Formats: sequence, structure tokens, C-alpha cells
Amino acid sequence: MAAAEAEDGQLSPRASLNHGKPLHPGTANRPTVLAYADEAILIDEDVDYAAKVADKRPLPTVVVQDMSGEMELLPMKSAMSSRRPRSPSTYIPDDPDFVPPPSGKRRMSRDVTPRRRSRDVTPRRKQISFMDERRGKTPPKRSSRSRRSVSQSSTDSYSSASYSGSSSDEDDVSPREKHQDAASAQVHSVHTNGASGNKGRAKRQTNAKGFSDFCCKNIRQAAFGRREIEIAEQEMPGLMALRKRASGDTPLKGAKIAGCTHLTAQAAVLIETLVACGASVRWCACNIYSTQNEVAAALAEAGYPIFAWRGETEDDFWWCIEKSISSEGWQPNMILDDGGDLTHVMYKKHPHMFGMIKGIVEESVTGVHRLYQLSKSAKLTVPAMNVNDSVTKQKFDNLYSCRESVLDALKRTTDIMFGGKHVVVCGYGEVGKGCCSALRGLGAIVCVTEIDPICALQASMEGFKVVTLSEVIRQVDVVITASGNKNVVTRDHLDRMKTGCVVCNMGHSNTEIDVDSLRTPELTWEKVRSQVDHVLWPDGKRIILLAEGRLVNLSCSSVPSFVVSITAATQALALIELFNAPAGRYKQDVYLLPKKMDEYVASLHLPAFDAHLTELSDEQARYLGIGKAGPFKPNYYRY
Repeated sequence: MAAAEAEDGQLSPRASLNHGKPLHPGTANRPTVLAYADEAILIDEDVDYAAKVADKRPLPTVVVQDMSGEMELLPMKSAMSSRRPRSPSTYIPDDPDFVPPPSGKRRMSRDVTPRRRSRDVTPRRKQISFMDERRGKTPPKRSSRSRRSVSQSSTDSYSSASYSGSSSDEDDVSPREKHQDAASAQVHSVHTNGASGNKGRAKRQTNAKGFSDFCCKNIRQAAFGRREIEIAEQEMPGLMALRKRASGDTPLKGAKIAGCTHLTAQAAVLIETLVACGASVRWCACNIYSTQNEVAAALAEAGYPIFAWRGETEDDFWWCIEKSISSEGWQPNMILDDGGDLTHVMYKKHPHMFGMIKGIVEESVTGVHRLYQLSKSAKLTVPAMNVNDSVTKQKFDNLYSCRESVLDALKRTTDIMFGGKHVVVCGYGEVGKGCCSALRGLGAIVCVTEIDPICALQASMEGFKVVTLSEVIRQVDVVITASGNKNVVTRDHLDRMKTGCVVCNMGHSNTEIDVDSLRTPELTWEKVRSQVDHVLWPDGKRIILLAEGRLVNLSCSSVPSFVVSITAATQALALIELFNAPAGRYKQDVYLLPKKMDEYVASLHLPAFDAHLTELSDEQARYLGIGKAGPFKPNYYRY
């Protein structure tokens, strides 16, 4: 039937519904349905009834079938008033009982046909034919499980800080494999002069500008990652203030930084701050589980060489480090490391490149330990800055960040209540202090293991019982390692734990729990959730292992952006100091951050609390023997 006129020359009821115009651009020759909560009317074959109903019912939703069998949903009001489709969510029906169809595009099943209402005129019916039916296929049914929120259904991350979920079949393919296949396909195309034998092979991911020197999970998640970064920027006032002050002077102009850190939204703010200060960067992740895929995509979209994704294998991990070091026409002259892995690879595999490094900035206790070992053996050929033992790292990131994030990680992964639970924390350094404080605040019964008598005395004075792990291993409900050591929890300890015991690590290194000893034929591993495994013994006992013994707070939850801002600002200042230091100021050794820089980092964050410092008078400054602007404490002072 014609869209504008009936056979007798009068306007048809369908035309009168839209004042003689098509209901939607391009719909004149396609079946159109009025979809109500309890009825669907095929306008093309039932125009008279549709016209009558339209005058008595609330405005329906127009459902337009395109040639692929997809159903485009839009409000009738929008279809009539504009030639541009609008979102169904903008239409609020007058009838409170009206239930509109779901928004977006949906594929209708074959049994969805317009219902027939009894009336005087028998309408002519026409079967709606879909492309899938023509191919002999049934449109897939959507399970109720797939309609959960992204934070619940994402198999990529159990963290609310990561929205990297996808149901694509391509998720089963490693980003590294796709990257390498695309590179091979490109080389093959060059050798075959673009012959069709290359057809169907993997295509390398590129951003909007055609940049492809990166490897992440899915570049299409960049928009989500950019919003994550913007949120983090709001909670990182100190680092943003440093970016604003230093970007004009570009103190890192000429610096080529190879970075290996946790690739989170907070790290992205640091990376973009370094670039704003004049540096060029190549980056990878220091932990195979802590990367936020959408953040990596956002950085790649911005044109940064990023090689990281959540769930890397061990081989992938070392490959990403190699990619962040080696690039044609680019050679690093600075290193920012977290754990010492990038430094180790460069020292072992690229000694000529290592000798040209101007400085190393290391954040973790594991990496600092490696640097001191190199220094003692006279193998460290470049100056290095120990950020881990700086005041702004130890007293804020290690303490306050872990105090909040340990509970977040444990709650997300296990859903247990801590009141009355017996918990043992292995190590009472700043990380251990934060963990103990948080757990006791929720009513847990906390004991501590320590090798250092000073730390043991501190724990005792705080009211925590200091024990050996062997004394309490049969009774505890949760075991948390925070020592930075090796084999703190051994297979013997794991064998003696009671069933249901939760085991996790808050130290940087994944060596504190002897996880490799659990990979034996007599033990069975059950994956319960992302980063949660049950390890079953032959007698039926099971323990709950989180993040396979890796850093649990960054693998299973998120960390407070404000505290990370303090550490990131410290790292940025350390890089600026080493890069611009005159020859001879720093020798081939490991140095602590100058006290003045610690104080400067702290001052950058005070305005966020509306804090006002008291100024020394000239007389007071002379009495203390210090400058009015600091530094206010000697290097040996213990905060």
C-alpha cells in the first residue's frame, strides 16, 4: 500500500498518522509495527485498525525492521516530529502501566507476531520475515545471566575500577597473538605485493589517527578509560598541580622514559604528566592482573606506546617489557620501575643500553633490594633513586592506601564478615600496620608475625599478639603476607590450614606464598571468580587463594587515587631531579629522595584539606638552625 495516498486518492490512515509523511526515513517500503505493552500492530497491513487505536492509546514505540533483520526502536513522537532517530529513553509515556521495549537494537524471535484483536473489519496479515529465518537460523536467545551489570558479569575484572568486559569471541585470543599475527600479515602483504593470500588474517589495532605501536586488549574501550582517567585526575590534586607548574618549563624535554608500573587510571595521570613535562614514554605493566584494560586503551588512543592487558601470561609479561624497551629509532635514557623487572631485563639483555641510562627511579621494596644488591657488587653503573623508602611513600602510600584497599579487596573477592575472625598478618612494616589497623577496626582478632624486634615491639604496644606462623596456622581464618620476603607461607603451612582459610598477599612480590608447591597432581584447582581460586586437598579440605599470591589490592580492587597522587608526584620529581642533575652530583649508587622534595610533595596536597601551615619567625628559625622554608627535619629523622 502506498505510504502517502490510498487507491481512492484520499490520505490513507497510515499517512494521517504522520501528516502524510513517512513514519521514519527509509521506512516506506518496510513493515512497521506499533508496539504497545500488550499488543503489536503491523501498520502496513492493518492501517485502519492502527489509525483507530492510535487515537485512543498512549503514544507507542515505533519498531522499524531494516534489511538485516535488526529492529530499530524509537518513540512514535520522535519518529513523527523529526527525521533523526532519538533514544527511546527520552520518551516518557503518559500511561503508568505502559512498559516500553528495551532500548537499543534487539533481534526479535520468530514467535513475536502482532496479536489480533476482535473487531468488525478482519485485517489482512503478513508474516514478518527475518534474515536469520531465511538462512535457516534461529536468532540467539539472551540469557538472564548476560543481563547483569557489567561489574558483575565482567570476566575480565572483578574490580569496580575496571569495566573491561566483553562477550566477543575475540576475547579468547591473546592481544599479543593478534598483534604478532597482524605484524606477520603486514610483512606477508609486502612480500606478496598485497596478494589476496593475506585475506582473513588478523588486523592490527589502530587508534583514530592510525597509530599502531601498542598492544592492549581492545582499543574500542578507550572512551571508558578516558572517563576513568578524568575521575582519577579529580582525586590527584598534587600531581595535577605539579603538571600545571612544570609543564611550562618542560623539565623533562629530551627524556625518554621506559616505564613498568601498575597500569591503572592513577598511573595514566602520571604518564600524561610526564609527557606534559616534555618526556616521551613507552610503558608496560609490572603485574599481570592489575592492568585496567580500558585505561590502557585510552592511553593507546592518545598515542602512547602501551603494552599491557589484564591476565597476561608470564611469557606475555616479559614480551611486553621487551616491547617497552626496544623500538626502532627510540632508546630510553630513564627508567621508572616498580619491582625491578624492567631494570633486570635491560641489565641482563641490553647491557649497552643500560650503560646509557641517566637514572633509575624505583618504587617497590623488591626493586630497591635488587638495586642495593647491584650496588654492593659494584655492578650498578647508573644512579638510582629509592622512592620506596621516601617519607611520602612509606608513611602515606604504604600505610593509608593499604589500610583502605585491603578490606576492599577481601570483601569483593570473598564476601566474608571479619567480626570475630582470626587473622594473621605476616610483617608489621608500614603495609602491615595499615592492614592490622583496618582489620581490627572491623572486629577481627589480629596477630602478627615479625623478624624485626623493633617492629615486633611496635605491634605489641599496639595490642597485637606477636606469634610465629606455625603456632596459629591451624586456627586462623585469614592469612595475609606483607613482608616482601620469600616463602613466608610454605607448603607445610598450607597443608596445616583449616578448610575455608583465605590466603592472600599484600606485598609487591608474588614469592611470599609458595604457590608453585600447590600445582601438583594430588591437588585440584577450582576457579570460583576472577582472581579467586579454591585449592582442594584429597581429603576434601579447601583453601581460598586470591590473585594466585600476587598483590591482592591492585589485582582484586582499587586503591585510593589521592594517596597514589602523593607517590606519583614523588616519582615525577625524582625523574626530574635525576635527569637535570649536573654531572657528579649523583654517583653510581642508590639514593634516597632529598628531604626538601618530600616536603614539597606534601605541600602540594595540603590545599585539598584547606590546611594552613604556620610560618617560623626569623628568631625561631635561628634557634632551630634551619631555614624558614625548610627542610624542617634532618635526614635521620624518623616520622
